Amino acid sequence: MQASNNIYIPTLLPVMESFYTIQGEGFHQGKAAYFIRLGGCDVGCVWCDVKESWDENVHAKKSVSEIVSTAVQEIKANHNYSAENNIAVITGGEPLLHSLTELTTALQAAGFKTNIETSGSSPLSGKWDWICLSPKKFKRPLPEILPLANELKVVIFNSSDLKWAEEYAQQVSPSCKLYLQPEWDKRAIVTPLIIDYIKANPIWQISLQIHKYIHVP
Repeated sequence: MQASNNIYIPTLLPVMESFYTIQGEGFHQGKAAYFIRLGGCDVGCVWCDVKESWDENVHAKKSVSEIVSTAVQEIKANHNYSAENNIAVITGGEPLLHSLTELTTALQAAGFKTNIETSGSSPLSGKWDWICLSPKKFKRPLPEILPLANELKVVIFNSSDLKWAEEYAQQVSPSCKLYLQPEWDKRAIVTPLIIDYIKANPIWQISLQIHKYIHVP
């Protein structure tokens, strides 16, 4: 929330899409979750599968109240609404290009657990129940976010990315969950490398984009 001379000015966020689905990746894989994908990204991964999210100016800006109201309505349309089982995942693009404190506060007040998927390349804002950090070589994460990550998820495009993953595994907290995820278009090549690596380094787990296998958003 912003204020100027005690006049309320609502926070507006560029929402590319929002949808209720199954989380396909990482620690919460397989759980029902409501996704809010925000527009805007300055990281520019060459293998990004949502490049249409990069330009925030092409996506409609919505108020926090509208975003949260839509989330609650869609959850209620799908099951008996209860505060215990609702997860809201804020993703992008790079969601931390935006101030997320008002959005996450409102989502938590509405009964959602707030999760974020971020490269960590912009300052952290928001109130989070779970932080999934996915560092990218194209723009490194800020050092201050590393100890706050609950989950480190590294996308593996080639074998050199395994060394990159270890660099960040040494910087997160001891309780942080560690995942290696094959880049989708390279999965036939890199998945066997990941399997062998995890067998030799069992502190890691594999993350597969199961939503792409079961054909859900």
